Amino acid sequence: MGEKEQLLEKNVKEFYMEGNNALKRNSYNSAVSLFFKALAVLADLLILLKEGYIPKSHTDRFKILKQRHFEIYKILDRDFPAYQESYSINLSKEVAEEIKNDVRKVAEKIGFRLD
Repeated sequence: MGEKEQLLEKNVKEFYMEGNNALKRNSYNSAVSLFFKALAVLADLLILLKEGYIPKSHTDRFKILKQRHFEIYKILDRDFPAYQESYSINLSKEVAEEIKNDVRKVAEKIGFRLD
């Protein structure tokens, strides 16, 4: 396993764990932000493994996912507005839990163990 892959795997687990901690504290905006970051890094891991590089931005990530990994793209595209809203409105526990579930779905789809 390469250094970049190890770093991405470590970051996914960290964001996911911290998202769970924020959820337990009822800090739903933080949980949404952290869970979405876990999703984004899972997508980057998939792209690294399949395409050989890590995207440089959300725009690049979404473009690659839309073209080559559409099922994953649909999940991130659906959750991205909540991530953006986490900066300016109060989000609910339900929204945080939906994104947490999406992290689990994407991890399973790409064969990544969160635990």
